[in-house]
Amino acid sequence: MMKNKIDGFLTVREAAAYLGLAMVTLNKWRIQGTGPNHCHFGYAVRYSLRDLDTYAQRCKITPKPRRKRQAMSAAV
Repeated sequence: MMKNKIDGFLTVREAAAYLGLAMVTLNKWRIQGTGPNHCHFGYAVRYSLRDLDTYAQRCKITPKPRRKRQAMSAAV
């Protein structure tokens, strides 16, 4: 996957594959100013592995434990 890797930077295609997303999603996020941080090297857009991992960690959601239902027999 990372044949164009230079010091931990990935192309848009590689970054999308790394995150399991479509390239179009990363491109749209970049244009909208959302999504992972990115770098411009001339016209080339690159994503650092560190930034992709940081973004993935920020998106992580920890499920809340479910509340136990109270016995309905007490109300009857």
